[in-house]
Amino acid sequence: MVAPTAPARPRTAAPDAAAPVRMNRLTADDDLFLKLHDLYGNALVNQLAWRFDQPVHPAVLQRFHAHLAHGFLARRVRTTAVPFARPWWVPAADSIPLARQTEPVAENGVLDWFFAQSQVDFDPRTGRVWRLSAAPTSTGGMLLSLVTSHVGADGGAVLYAVGDAMHRLDIGAPLDTETSSGGLVGGTPPGLYRRHIGDALGQLQAAAQGVRAAVATRAVKEPARNTRPAEPALPLPDRHSAADLVVEVGLPEWHSVAVMHDGTANGLMIGVAVGMLGRSGRITDGSTIRVDIPHSMRVPGDPRGNATTGLPIAVLYRAGELTDLAEVRVAVKRAARAYADPATTPALQHLQPVQMMLPRFVLDRFSRTAKAPECLCTNLGETGRAVATLGDVRARSVLMRPVVCTNDTELFRRVEVGLNLSWSSDGDTVTLAITGADPDRFPTRESLRECVAAEFRAWGLHPTFWS
Repeated sequence: MVAPTAPARPRTAAPDAAAPVRMNRLTADDDLFLKLHDLYGNALVNQLAWRFDQPVHPAVLQRFHAHLAHGFLARRVRTTAVPFARPWWVPAADSIPLARQTEPVAENGVLDWFFAQSQVDFDPRTGRVWRLSAAPTSTGGMLLSLVTSHVGADGGAVLYAVGDAMHRLDIGAPLDTETSSGGLVGGTPPGLYRRHIGDALGQLQAAAQGVRAAVATRAVKEPARNTRPAEPALPLPDRHSAADLVVEVGLPEWHSVAVMHDGTANGLMIGVAVGMLGRSGRITDGSTIRVDIPHSMRVPGDPRGNATTGLPIAVLYRAGELTDLAEVRVAVKRAARAYADPATTPALQHLQPVQMMLPRFVLDRFSRTAKAPECLCTNLGETGRAVATLGDVRARSVLMRPVVCTNDTELFRRVEVGLNLSWSSDGDTVTLAITGADPDRFPTRESLRECVAAEFRAWGLHPTFWS
């Protein structure tokens, strides 16, 4: 399944400034990420990264930052004391300033620099939920990073916000919230108390409907995940940074290998992920792996920060063999059909309105047993082409990825985090971001690279690694 591509520079304005103020309540996903932020801080962030062969003018960077500060990402959470009424988004008046590093980044330090940008304190309640940072390279180019909190924006929201800001920069548009993508953020209309009472009643009704639907679909099961083996437990420091890599492969080669094995570009990503998990020792021969595939629900003019659902599939791992891509294709189609019909959607999916009502102490208890995906594969499509040019400088490479932030080693083990892959293309090159977050299977970037290189060789793929 494919997550949203960025618009090729939006040509239509956001809502009319004269329109009534519209209230934009948090979605169930927004709410979940907000609660996770309160529990764990910035455990997971999104990053849009650019590599330029020449520097972008400082004035262009500053103007780009200013447009972002008036756009779709510039939002903060407001809450109410009315029980069960959902929080809502309002435009943010504050943002983290543009961070410009003067010391050049060496070619062998690019990945480290991009990862270091994830070390930022976000605050959804003040609107400090994104940071733009830049640094020169030792070869005369420039690195640019946009890190965003998942509370207010999924990948599609980030790409929409960036595409709009770049378009406004191109045409010399004024800094304005109402006529930019910021007009979709929403606000606080009059009659607030009445609106909160109405929303609370609506949430109670939605929760009751969700419970009934969950009972009706209680026999529908999601693919099971494998329990993370407790051994070996390596002697690691108390804090751990997940191993991360970025590899590039020619798009024609990627498609050719996929077709050769009766699969798709998306299926090949899943296939190599399953193979890497097997090579790492995380799973054993004959195991059925649960692979979670994010799927965008975003539509034009969508005000939601998070508009993504997930499709879990089961994929068989056979030691010494390539993943069967024909089986993967069938599994993806079957999951898409099942999740499109409420009658065949697993019960837990119907309980999102109930999840939004859970108090903090209940979530604290659930968090002790909550598990991360063992294998997460995100296909962002051809995102690079639409957001590659800033001012008059085109990036050599554009990358979109989730970043698993540095955290307690025991937390990584307890939530049983596994392997994350994020696929994107600029129409010529596939850029694949890979994070091996299991500390005992992928303790270092070097160990992850060995696993990736071996799996790519088995498929006949020829990757170029970012350093």
